[in-house]
Amino acid sequence: MRSKLSSRSESSVRTRGCTHLERHVPAYREYLLGRGNVAGYVRSCEAAVMHFSMWMHQTNLGLADVDETLVVEFLKGHLPQCNCETSARHPACVRAALAHLLVVLREAGAIRPKPQDETAVGEELRRYDQYMTQVRGLAPKTREGALRLVGALLRKHFGDGDIRFEVLTAEHVRHFFALQAKNYSTPSSLGAVVASLRSYFRWRASLGDRTHALVGALAYPANWQLASLPKSLEPAEVEQLEAALGQSGPSMLRADAIVRCALDLGMRSSEIAHLNLDDIDWEAGTITLRRTKGRREDVMPLPDATGRAIALYLRNERPKTQHRMVFARHMTPRERPIGPDLVRKTIRQAYARAGLAHTRSHLLRHTMASRLLAGGSSLKEVADVLRHRSLNTTLIYAKLDSSRLVEVALPWPGTSRNVSMTLRHRAS
Repeated sequence: MRSKLSSRSESSVRTRGCTHLERHVPAYREYLLGRGNVAGYVRSCEAAVMHFSMWMHQTNLGLADVDETLVVEFLKGHLPQCNCETSARHPACVRAALAHLLVVLREAGAIRPKPQDETAVGEELRRYDQYMTQVRGLAPKTREGALRLVGALLRKHFGDGDIRFEVLTAEHVRHFFALQAKNYSTPSSLGAVVASLRSYFRWRASLGDRTHALVGALAYPANWQLASLPKSLEPAEVEQLEAALGQSGPSMLRADAIVRCALDLGMRSSEIAHLNLDDIDWEAGTITLRRTKGRREDVMPLPDATGRAIALYLRNERPKTQHRMVFARHMTPRERPIGPDLVRKTIRQAYARAGLAHTRSHLLRHTMASRLLAGGSSLKEVADVLRHRSLNTTLIYAKLDSSRLVEVALPWPGTSRNVSMTLRHRAS
């Protein structure tokens, strides 16, 4: 069944229709080309589809059998011992090609829709996801993490059966939390586990379930968020970074615009990646952030330096794409917008070009807060610019406001009033 195909057998498979997949190849090709993929990548994907089709013919499978399970069987069962006369056998490339194929076939109605988890846990997770979306307005990444944790807990104790909270004890929850703690390295990340599970149990309590004891079984780990000063760039480092902008080379205009968005506006990596052309009002000189962590829209003034950097990129470097995102991929597939990872990578590379040892893109957000405080802005104004939901999130920057902290500083025991006044004068 999995012996080496001869040229004659391959030709025979093509003649007999390759399990009816061939009729969808034109739509498959159009789908890939329409998303900015180069011709070479499209050809490699088509070769992977033909390889998959030949294997299906050998195993007497038809188009109706195609789904995720069959793709996994092909990838894990056939590819490791494949002797077929084809070069399309690299697992990662074939996996990506067949993922595109499933999308095209489902859009054409040629195969069954993606199966849903019909168990009680699957239905519960869909209901909870709807609640997190419509009631709490949580971001997709937050919902995804919460569903993964809640699903793991429920499947561990109920499997495919009904969910019965009367048999789920506080000890069960504490044991599950202890197991999860092995996968997280920081108190803040482990605190997200507590928040996800507590939120779920409170939701169930609002529906009438007795889950209050389960909420109390989870305690947040000690996390001294205000124990240290938030790290930011020194003024000299900011000048060093700005001096390194404007270099020539591939994607340098995009890099300059991304750095300016983070440094001048304090934008998060995800906000930069999701910035849309329609979010910029060039006449009014404003920028609207619509896809923020706080799930709200914020209108901010567009600084001249930032606007010039974005305009230069749009005029001279941005490739033509069908999507409206400001920052586009410069390599195929160009129709796929960039993600936060590319933004973070771009900022790391900008640090390196400037000769700075920093790596975290979030430093630029902290730097903006420090510069605002140094310029006399209040914590409330900093919170508004950084778009914090709660003022408590901004309190970490209070320790950077030395001009105001000195006003409440008490004299050191044993020192004179004159010494204290001298220290205050130096701070101001």
